Amino acid sequence: MPETVQRLQIRFGADGPLRYISHLDLMRVWERACKRAGLPVSQTQGFSPRPRIALAAPLPVGVSSECELLDVRLDERTEPREAIEALRPQLPQGGSISEAAELPLRHPSLQSLVRAARYAVDVPSERSEADWAAAIDRLLALDELPWRQERGGKVREFDLRALVHEIEVASAGGGHAQLRMRLRNDERGAGRPEHVLEALEAGAIATRIHRAALELESVPAVREG
Repeated sequence: MPETVQRLQIRFGADGPLRYISHLDLMRVWERACKRAGLPVSQTQGFSPRPRIALAAPLPVGVSSECELLDVRLDERTEPREAIEALRPQLPQGGSISEAAELPLRHPSLQSLVRAARYAVDVPSERSEADWAAAIDRLLALDELPWRQERGGKVREFDLRALVHEIEVASAGGGHAQLRMRLRNDERGAGRPEHVLEALEAGAIATRIHRAALELESVPAVREG
């Protein structure tokens, strides 16, 4: 079996139809795109070899993004810019690539380095900016916030406050507000903007949740494509 000689980190966006597919389906999108682009992607060993690609963090269904990170291992060296040019025509509607960079082969997995995510959240609201700020202050002043989530017949209980790093009001007025949130996203838990909205007693469901940045523990010095 060929030996992996290169790792590429690809930064991409997901919007439109791609907002509504699962993490596994998004992985399949990238597997097909890499295959159609002719990239020499390394394969896992065993009876059912799989392309050696991985996403830094699952993107929740319904959330758009401009900052997702894909780790791709290759059997032959490929210039990052050439990889971008080959992949772009293979992406479905809503998919985009902003850059590609080379990672050291022995660099830790991207999944192990993710620490937080930043979101922009749009919500219908008649609250003033001052009222939003007061609700945010009340939440952030809590030492803990026990939370209960039911999904698929299973109940999960956790401390929502521990998942919230920062919240601020970007704008409010005219029946609309936009909040900016910095939430934990690591092996101990990942904050969900919709839970934070509920905790803030927003009284409405977000019309759009957009992931603007993933924060890593360290960023390697690599050249961009």
